[in-house]
Amino acid sequence: MDMIKSIKGVKDILPEETPRWRLIEDAARRWSLCFGYQEIRIPIFELTALFARSIGAATDIVEKEMYTFPDRDGTSLTLRPEGTAGTVRAFIEHNRAANPLPQKYFYIGPMFRHERPQAGRLRQFHQFGVESFGTSDPRADVEVITLLWRLLSDLALPDLTLEMNSLGSSGDRAAYTPILLSFLSQREPQLCANCRRRMNTNPLRVLDCKVPECRAATEEAPQLTSHLSPEARLHFDHVLAGLTAVGVPYRLNPRLVRGLDYYCLTSFEITSTHLGAQNAVGAGGRYDGLVETLGGPSVPAVGFAVGLERVSLMLPETSSSFGNEYLYYVAAFGENGTRLGLVLLDELRRMGLSSLCDYRATTLKAHLRQADRSRCHYAILLGDDEAARGSIILRNLESKAQEELPLAGLSSLLKSRRPSL
Repeated sequence: MDMIKSIKGVKDILPEETPRWRLIEDAARRWSLCFGYQEIRIPIFELTALFARSIGAATDIVEKEMYTFPDRDGTSLTLRPEGTAGTVRAFIEHNRAANPLPQKYFYIGPMFRHERPQAGRLRQFHQFGVESFGTSDPRADVEVITLLWRLLSDLALPDLTLEMNSLGSSGDRAAYTPILLSFLSQREPQLCANCRRRMNTNPLRVLDCKVPECRAATEEAPQLTSHLSPEARLHFDHVLAGLTAVGVPYRLNPRLVRGLDYYCLTSFEITSTHLGAQNAVGAGGRYDGLVETLGGPSVPAVGFAVGLERVSLMLPETSSSFGNEYLYYVAAFGENGTRLGLVLLDELRRMGLSSLCDYRATTLKAHLRQADRSRCHYAILLGDDEAARGSIILRNLESKAQEELPLAGLSSLLKSRRPSL
């Protein structure tokens, strides 16, 4: 019988890899809470219409990449390709706009897109994202960008660059689009097939194409930032001034556009040279019209998302030992030692002391071999002789030093000694 393997573009995260993921997720939660963001957990699948209306029917995500399927009643459902739309839907459905406090959320979880798998880009991938609702003040933009920068810097990711742009208002883009199209039409033969198609659906995306010939052809394209309204220009200037004030370095990138239709004004991306062609670590921007587009009140919003696979690829080995830390191995053998060892193991765990035992081992030698393999710090030797004396032998597995301690109250004693172990 053929072995069943995982689906192409979907990867298992094995036990030796999960410590680095926990490190990233713990840092994401810590920084989010520090900035006043609360965790929200949204469904993995939603009505397809949610994504078509929010992301944009003409985007690559909706046209090509979504995992869409009919429910048993024929309703079209889609596995979430990103987290913002679901968060906005929850914001509207639960009338969170009625709360007088600013609504600031973060989420962590899997997303799904049918893409060509490559390093840092999978069909099931994981994102950490934040969404801030309720204020159009540019300081909110500065806050979410600063949160992202502090998180990635805290994780010591190498060679980070924050790229900034403004997409202006919808009116700015409407006035700019024919100017851009006029330029692109003169260079259409030099553009790839995808960009020629985008000229009719989402011309701004042509500027974001990674094909070298397209980038060369659009090098002298008119810049949207040269066609901003005074209000949009002032907003962008305040964002940049705020970043300078808090010491977050940036560079302007007039080619930076987002692949989702709901963005306006501030657009940003953090990249690294360590990721190859897919060099974006995290990105986001302002999306003031999205809540209203999805049937809610007019509520401004700004947010970002980070790909956890890409962060994991970049995480320095020095950030953590990346190992599961087990303190104690209970080497219980013999009839009475085995019986008492089971109880001791439970007592240690109830005290919050991580403990292991390989139940297959029946001799002290076998137990110590497994203790070394498990990289435990200490072995607790408990055979029938120790059981008869009401004691155990605590062995330091690195120095091999041993001491005899009473079995009664052992877990409390070890708990009290924990900081110095």
